[in-house]
Amino acid sequence: MDALRPGDPARIGGHRLLGRLGAGGMGVVYLGRTEAGALAAIKVILPEHAGDEDFRTRFRREAEAARRVDSPWAVPVTGADTESETPWLATEFVPGPTLSEVVARCGPLPTRSVHVLGRLLSRALTAVHGAGLVHRDVKPGNVLLTADGPRLIDFGIARAAEATALTATGLVVGTPGFLPPEQATGAGAGAGPEGDVFSLGCLLAYAATGRPPFGSGAVDALLYRTVHDEPDLAGVDDPALRALLGECLAKDPAARPAAADLDTRIAEDVPGDGASADWLPEDVARMIAERSAAMLALPDIEATVNTSATTSAPAPARRRFLALAAGGAVALGAGTFAAVRLIGDEPDGRSGASPAGRRWVIGVHADLTGAQEAAGRAQERGVRLAVDRFNSRTDKPFTLAVKVLDDGGDPARSVRVAEEFARDRDVLAVIGPTGDAATGAALPAYDEAVLPLLTVSSLQISYPARVNAAFFQASPSYAALSMPIVNRLLLRPDVERLGVLIDRSGGQAAYQAGYATNLMTPSLTTGTTHPRVVPAGTTDLGPVIADLLGHRSDALFYAGDAAGGARAARALAATPFKGPSMAQHTVMRPEFLERAGETAEGWEFIAPFTDAGGVSGEPGVPGAADFAAAHRKRFGAAPAAWSAEAYDVTGLVAQEVAALVGSATKGGAGPTGSPTATPSGSTPSGGTPSAGTPSADGRPGRAALVAAIAASRYKGISRTYAFDEERQQLVGQDAHLYRAEGGRYRYLGPAPKPKS
Repeated sequence: MDALRPGDPARIGGHRLLGRLGAGGMGVVYLGRTEAGALAAIKVILPEHAGDEDFRTRFRREAEAARRVDSPWAVPVTGADTESETPWLATEFVPGPTLSEVVARCGPLPTRSVHVLGRLLSRALTAVHGAGLVHRDVKPGNVLLTADGPRLIDFGIARAAEATALTATGLVVGTPGFLPPEQATGAGAGAGPEGDVFSLGCLLAYAATGRPPFGSGAVDALLYRTVHDEPDLAGVDDPALRALLGECLAKDPAARPAAADLDTRIAEDVPGDGASADWLPEDVARMIAERSAAMLALPDIEATVNTSATTSAPAPARRRFLALAAGGAVALGAGTFAAVRLIGDEPDGRSGASPAGRRWVIGVHADLTGAQEAAGRAQERGVRLAVDRFNSRTDKPFTLAVKVLDDGGDPARSVRVAEEFARDRDVLAVIGPTGDAATGAALPAYDEAVLPLLTVSSLQISYPARVNAAFFQASPSYAALSMPIVNRLLLRPDVERLGVLIDRSGGQAAYQAGYATNLMTPSLTTGTTHPRVVPAGTTDLGPVIADLLGHRSDALFYAGDAAGGARAARALAATPFKGPSMAQHTVMRPEFLERAGETAEGWEFIAPFTDAGGVSGEPGVPGAADFAAAHRKRFGAAPAAWSAEAYDVTGLVAQEVAALVGSATKGGAGPTGSPTATPSGSTPSGGTPSAGTPSADGRPGRAALVAAIAASRYKGISRTYAFDEERQQLVGQDAHLYRAEGGRYRYLGPAPKPKS
């Protein structure tokens, strides 16, 4: 969350504004407090929409609709003014996380939790329908979780059941994946209360399985499946729940139960007054408790000051609260991102303002809710720690903040994230994206904006060349990682032939890693290879393993995913083979250890990420102790894979920005003697080009920063960072070695390099 900006009001309708909870195409949502001390989420419509009479009519209808709903399970309206020059709507502030956030972070909910969720949300919808309304956007992002039950929010497109939709002909209103077939076909004006029941069925299936029942992906394909395909309810093991979901998801609206009927049909006790969150799993209850406890930081907030030139920065405690309170924001428009946080808090509680009052942003473009969520979260934390370190300097020439946008691992969404960062002129550089496909999709937007982009976990062998060369691959590619793999497996007296198993279930990552390893073996050694490629979805790897061993393979390399790696380990354990076996680093997931069991023992991995005292729980690499200690203090856990790498490249960016600012301040003296933001052991830049034009507040031009990063050399925790001139890929073959031992991944140290 962000502090108030210079153009933001200080007060709205008797609320003193404390900060921004979110923003979208329609307006801004602020956190406000009344004179009596009550907190509220206040939606303020943008001026360009306030002058649109049709839009104002829809907003007026939203306020009227929300006021008519009387249920403890729907967030109530506490105030509104739809006729003022700046229309606004205030609702009770609920600090709980959204259902989508909970499922993304903690996984599917147990059956009892889903039953309670369904019963109480059916009561909320009963109140909605009893008021003569249809919600039309029942989805996980519009449900907040609290200790005593869920809360339904956002009546932005609710309408009277008999009303005509104020939308263009054929426009689909709602959220694909959670809307009924009658809305998916574009007949939104005819969707009634039965449509909300269908959406509730989708929501409950998502809560129970962790995925929407009609999948995800392109909108047109998703809408087609909603209309024509049966829902995917695999993983819903409770017969009663599965049957109920099947009825809610009937294609024929008349075949669905009414919301009031669901309340009586779900036989599950619900939390009573003052109940604890025992209806939810422990980790979810902990999330709720942390958000509620964060409210204790609010009473000491000083009065908001807002002039045309400056806005007072919120106290560090409040900024932490705003970051935690993201779940209480009301969504504004379909383009709102799942995770948008802008903070500048300091670990020691000091004000984040620099002497010059300059505050610029490091962006984090990450997968926070998709298949690579763990890596995305780790990278976000690494960036935050690097910003903490920079902001703790007493001589810093500016202050850094962090802005995080989630692409969910979806390439299309990645493009929108990149465009959002490109438009924000306060963003100096962006760390990310997390995955290969998301990176490739986002590159054109970053390149056009000449916005420096540094990825630490997108490892494709090559990306399309770009005009402005603003992209830096700050991690070894799959081709570079093949070199330490070959060195580890073949530079030993007992290995002459390497069996290479490429499992296409691992996608391009597996294909490129396996192909490069096969190609590099005869170039780096006197050994040979026997490669095999298996189609995605192959479940029996026994015949393939037998073929590899039958061709005298005395070492094995598996390129694929965690599930396939476990199948390979089990198949190999059923043979007399005793040679070395290694898997691609993408296999290093808990799933591999769980599925492979004892057969995982001894498998090794070459990885592009260091341990930094986190993955194995051991001391880790030299120089990482301070980082690991800071990570544990800030986040209550050891650093995970990719966190140190994100920390490093953020430090690199801060170093080069500080050098450019110092050079400009001293009249072009260059980086020598200028203030820098390097961790212990860092080396200064080899030179700072003068390309680009600084802004009026001294912010370096983006082109200048791109050139500075390209020429930089930086010694971080995980490696020394430098980039080749031609493709701006990381120079060097530094990688790290792990082994599966005793049901965990043990860090063995830097991967071996050939002596010559």
